[in-house]
Amino acid sequence: MQITSVNVKKYDKEESKMKGIASVLIDDCFVIRDIRIIDGNDGLFIAFPSRKNNEGLYVDVAHPINSETRKLFEDAIFEEYNKVEE
Repeated sequence: MQITSVNVKKYDKEESKMKGIASVLIDDCFVIRDIRIIDGNDGLFIAFPSRKNNEGLYVDVAHPINSETRKLFEDAIFEEYNKVEE
């Protein structure tokens, strides 16, 4: 699997913990949109798209299944996030 494109839109609201939204294109054929970039207690992290289930809990719609793949996404998204001007 190769990440072929990352698009980041930064948010400029200082009081918000959400700092931006990313879309990631994989192998030029599959896209995951609405990956949130959040400023947490330990720095930035990403949250994959989720929806509320019948029990009222939020569950991820798409997400990596191992730490190596998550790191691949984090590195690509944070690299693009740091390039984008507000």
